[in-house]
Parts: sequence; C-alpha cells; structure tokens
Amino acid sequence: MKVIHVSVECYPVAKVGGLADVVGALPKYQRKLGIDASVVMPWYNKPYVQSHQFEKIAEGGFYQGSQYLTYTVFLHDEANLGFPLYLIKIPGLLDRPEVYEYEDESDQWIAFQHAFLHWIVNSNVRPDVINCHDHHTGLIPFFLKYGNDFRELSTIKTLFTIHNGRYQGWMNWNKGILLPAFDTWRWGLMDWSGAINSLSSAVRCCDAYSTVSEGYLGELTEEATGLENLFISEAYKAHGIVNGIDTDLWDPAIDPLISANYNKVNVVKGKKVNKDIFCDKNGLEKNAFLLTYIGRFAYEKGADILSLFIDDFYTASDHKLNIFILGSGDVEIQQKIERVYEKYKPKVAVFFGYNEALAHEAYAASDFILMPSRVEPCGLNQLYALKYGTIPIVRAIGGLKDTVVDIDQDGGYGFVFQDFNEESVSHTIIRALDYSSKQVNMNRIRKRAMSLDFSWDKSAKKYIDLYNQLLK
Repeated sequence: MKVIHVSVECYPVAKVGGLADVVGALPKYQRKLGIDASVVMPWYNKPYVQSHQFEKIAEGGFYQGSQYLTYTVFLHDEANLGFPLYLIKIPGLLDRPEVYEYEDESDQWIAFQHAFLHWIVNSNVRPDVINCHDHHTGLIPFFLKYGNDFRELSTIKTLFTIHNGRYQGWMNWNKGILLPAFDTWRWGLMDWSGAINSLSSAVRCCDAYSTVSEGYLGELTEEATGLENLFISEAYKAHGIVNGIDTDLWDPAIDPLISANYNKVNVVKGKKVNKDIFCDKNGLEKNAFLLTYIGRFAYEKGADILSLFIDDFYTASDHKLNIFILGSGDVEIQQKIERVYEKYKPKVAVFFGYNEALAHEAYAASDFILMPSRVEPCGLNQLYALKYGTIPIVRAIGGLKDTVVDIDQDGGYGFVFQDFNEESVSHTIIRALDYSSKQVNMNRIRKRAMSLDFSWDKSAKKYIDLYNQLLK
C-alpha cells in the first residue's frame, strides 16, 4: 500500500506545533509495519533545508488566476528521517523562512495543493491513499473528485486528519479565481456561510476523516466554531485515533539532549541528576518540587491562566514549588508572565521562545507538567512527560481526558481538574504536592507513568487499518 501524507509542517524540517511531530513520526512507524508511506510539504528556507541534500525530481507550472507559477519538487531520502520526504518549492510563495503569519497565506496553500495535484497527475506517482492533514490541505479531496484536470486521480482514497478544528482555512470567494478549474455545479461543497471553508470541504469530500483523539471527536459535535452540525451529519465516516510519540526521539534512556539518561528502574537517581543541573542553569532551588509549562501562549492552551494561578498559589500556599515556563505567543500573556517572574523569582524561571533541547531537559528535570487547556485535540506534552516520569496536571478536555487518568482512580497516574479557573489549578497542584510529599508515592506514580505505552506503534496500525477499510 502506498500512502502520501500531505502537510505544511513536518519535524525536523519545519515545526510550529504538534502537527509537525505527528507528520514527522507517523509515516516512519507505518513504514516499519510494511506501508510505503511518504510526506509531501512546502519548501521552507530553514536551517534543516539549508544543511541537507535534496534531489530535484520534477518541475512544472500552472496558472493561479492570471499569474503563471512554476514549481520544483525535491526529494530527501535520508535514512535518519525514516521515510521519503518531498518538498515543493514555488518562487515567491513556497520558499519563505516561516510557516505561517503571511498576509497571503491562503494564496500559499492554494498553490501548494495545486502544485501537489499537478505533480501527481503528470507523473507516475499513484498513491492508494492520500492522508491530508489540517485545513491547509483541505481542498485536495474536493479537487481529486471535481477538479477538471485531475479526474484520473478520482479513485485515490482520501483520509483527512483534523489536528485542530478551530483553524478552518476561511477564504472570501474572491479567491475563487485562484483555484484550479473545477465542476462549478459542485461549488457548494467548498462553501460554508458564504465563504470558502477548506476544513468543511475536506470533511464533506473525503472518504473518511479522523481526529487525534476520541475525546476531541465528540467535542467537535458540540463546539467547532460553527461547524457543529457538519460534524454531526458526517459522523458516519469519523474516527478518533489518539496520537503517539516517537520513542526514537523521546526516551530518557537514550535521549542525547538530557544531562543523564535513566529508565524506570533508576528514575529517582536519574531525575535528581537532571533536576540539579537544570535548577543550577536556571537559577532555581534544587530542594523544591519543579512544575513546568511548555507550549504556546495561546487562549486555547489556557496560557492566560499562568500568571493568575502563580499569584494565587504563592499568596495562599506555603508549599515549596519552583515553576518553569517555556513558550511564546500572545504578547499580552507574555507581558503578564514577565511581571509574575519579576515578582516571584527565583521561584519562577522563564524562557521566551522555543528551544528543543531545553524542552527535553525540562521534561527530564521536572516533577510535574501543567496543561490547563481550554481546547486540546490530543496533546503530546503529557505523553512526553509520562515517558520521562514527569506527572501531568491537566484539565479534563479532549485528548488530555483520554490519556491521563487521575490518581484517585484505579491505576491512576496524573492529576485532573474540570473547571477552568486559577483556583482549580492551584487546588490541583496542591493536591499533587501533598500526594507526592511522600517519596514512596512519587516513586510509585513515576514508575507507573513510565510503564505506559503511548508510542506510535499502536496508533500507526489503527491508521493502516482505516486505510484498508477505505480500499475495500
């Protein structure tokens, strides 16, 4: 079976969020299971691209509106990725240093999808399944079926994977002139409330769609930024498959980015070594529990509650706790975090931005990781944390609800709260500190966490099973 994953992010080439981690791992694990899986993404002027070799394998061109665009397809088949990677370069559109934040973003993604389909139809590449990821690739299922130039591709099956349904690829219909020629009787399959909506089009036109956890699949029928009825009506082709983690990259026993490797047998000693070094580096006290937040400063991640709960916690509690924050995003949220950092240092340390090595160090050093999300389709941070014996403190939402079991339940290994407010966060952190103050409890819960299997092995097989269903 030949499967092509189409995405605008893929680790290690270009990463903004969890989408990159998934697309950079899932095809690798599928190939281990005998599937011919590869990835197609835009070309970015980033360090990975600059420092590696790529083979030019195809060229072509097409009109986007009145502008003639030329594209080049490059192949990168290095063994360290574990899968063939194809990059599509279009001068002026798909050759930029960043993934997002451009005013003509919709033009970029239209061009990317058109170039992909133009290359496929004019080559001998014929996948059995195209797995499209998020709205940036959401028009591909429509054009496979109704694009005038792509009719010979109409038998290819499509799976559309939703990593975050809040971002839907809205475009005014004045962008319609940029689209490849299509059967105009079918225009309504791209329309939602008088505008082009790439995500809604994908859900209606794909052969099946999936979300990155079962919990998030159910939540989309209740809150999906206006698409709730769509997800209810199309539920017959919906599947929830929880994300996994790439244990080649995320395993404290072999991780080259942490100070001392360890496993569940010597986790107590290993985490102490990492914690001591980490605290020295970041000006934190070694003999206090360490709680970490890693992620975007975004409303959906609940990052706006960080400054509130820090004030609430240190005002009301005498527990010894250090807090480390690694992230970037909303300027106002960052300014508030800066203020509590100045107020409570050296109990609080921050790093504004993203640093992959520092994230690994933080997982290895921390006792707890906090994820107070308003929306969390799956979440990977809690899975990384569990692998490193770092206990998750999470809100019961989406994939967090699916993957973290509260300590008060049988077999529990985390701390879960329901309400989104600083009091709930502080109360749950205090509950975690009280429980973990007994070393025997902390040792037990760490080993239980590290014994869990959230690798991609099981989830990759579920994707393959779904592909086989489509092909039957």
